[in-house]
Amino acid sequence: MRCPVNTCVTLRSGRAIGRGLPCFIVAEVGNNHQGSLSLARSMVEEAARAGADAVKFQKRSTAALLTEAGMRAPYSGPNSFGPTYGEHREALELSMHDMAELKAFAESLGMVFFASAWDMDSLEAMHTLRPELIKICSADLVNTPYLRRCGEMNTPVVLSTGMSSLAQTDRAVAELRRYHDNIIVLHCNSSYPCPEDQICLPVMHSLRTRYGLPTGYSGHERGIAPTLAAVALGAVLVERHITLDRTMRGTDHQVSLEPAQLAELVRMIREVESAMQGTEKRIFPGEAEAACKLRKSIVAARDLPAGTVVTEADLAVKSPGTGLGPDTWDNVIGNTLTRDVSKDEQILPEMLAMRLNGAA
Repeated sequence: MRCPVNTCVTLRSGRAIGRGLPCFIVAEVGNNHQGSLSLARSMVEEAARAGADAVKFQKRSTAALLTEAGMRAPYSGPNSFGPTYGEHREALELSMHDMAELKAFAESLGMVFFASAWDMDSLEAMHTLRPELIKICSADLVNTPYLRRCGEMNTPVVLSTGMSSLAQTDRAVAELRRYHDNIIVLHCNSSYPCPEDQICLPVMHSLRTRYGLPTGYSGHERGIAPTLAAVALGAVLVERHITLDRTMRGTDHQVSLEPAQLAELVRMIREVESAMQGTEKRIFPGEAEAACKLRKSIVAARDLPAGTVVTEADLAVKSPGTGLGPDTWDNVIGNTLTRDVSKDEQILPEMLAMRLNGAA
């Protein structure tokens, strides 16, 4: 399956995400705010301070998301915020008023604000805020009516592909493409945390080739190395969960980055991007200076009179590399000296009777 290539998605604000552009770094707050607007604001502020381009939340309407039985299901354990799963989910929700405030706050700090809406009611509610992106979580990649409604909104889409086969991803991309091509496909493994040997980063290239769309990475590993590798492999967007403290109660905190780690990740991503800019082998000025010092030149192994027909025994190779390099060795052998040369003196082109490297 090969599709026309769309290398860039442009947001309403004019910011572009795509190949050849700086990687778009998303700090995923999710529900790590524990239902507290104050904590959520602190996380937005930390994401901005770390250098993230965007901050992402999650929004759920418990009644629209769960069956009545699902809401009443007992939910206990160290990460529970309520005795039933419905109460647990409700405890972790922010209101739409909170979301609007967070959007304004994030944008005042120069970041893009968006969210993954986990049900139709939440999708419609988030749409009223006019976000620049719609995030379709891995759980809804197979939700056909949801995909169609996202497409109808005509807002650029970020599509996570965790828990999904290629056939399922094909169908999701095809549904969205009925409406537009402003789609960023994220390679993702939805295990929390994801073992490194299950990350499978080369799949990102397969998705890019298969769909001809900008492709990125949503990571759930504990460290940062796979995310950096994803950037080196061409991820146009990377998404990582953030937290103020990994020891906080909740299932996502253990795969989240604390503020200092996020800042380090952003810094290292920008370093990787700089390192990936050059595509041709060349000698840079600093290397040329080093070569003069560290490489070697052909010198006289002993005092040699003018008229000497040079043999290997007459020569040595010593630093610095400011004279004829030892790669001209075969051209110097058998040549005749035009003047006396002292021991350790560099053999230069003008000392030789036969032309060498364009010099007499």
